[in-house]
Amino acid sequence: MTETLTHRHMTRRQLLARSAAVGAAFVIGPGFLAANTAAWAMEIAHLKPQTMATLIRMARDIYPHDHVADEYYAIAVKGYDAPDKAAMIEAGIAALDAAAQGKGHAGYLAMGWERERVDLLRSMEESPFFQTVRGGLVTGLYNQKAVWPLFGYEGESYSLGGYIDRGFDDINWL
Repeated sequence: MTETLTHRHMTRRQLLARSAAVGAAFVIGPGFLAANTAAWAMEIAHLKPQTMATLIRMARDIYPHDHVADEYYAIAVKGYDAPDKAAMIEAGIAALDAAAQGKGHAGYLAMGWERERVDLLRSMEESPFFQTVRGGLVTGLYNQKAVWPLFGYEGESYSLGGYIDRGFDDINWL
């Protein structure tokens, strides 16, 4: 009900501005993908750049963290740009885009509302494609040392004397 009320209060101009912002999140070219709002880019060898952009959006929708930049999601899904995985990923993204088109959108990236994208992902969560991507994201995203400080994790503690002597009972975050 709240979502419906939110939709009613958005002007046409706001809707168009948000849709354009979502669609223009990446600069896509042959063999590369770059963020238009940050200083990162990645080379792509086996997947289409549009597929990689969709995969990054999908990763963000599966594990949403507003304080984590797209760059880390891109690193997490980079492993799917491999010759042995490309066919499955391309087919999965094509199915995802087809499902989005069935709901009246140009593709998954064109779906402006996160809630609609999540509902679409839930409808295919039992598929091998979804399970492969979701499973790979657990380690691909959260094993990046650069991401750990964003979640307050200091890393392993054994080499520094263990957790008992390093704030085991420090719960100032509660």
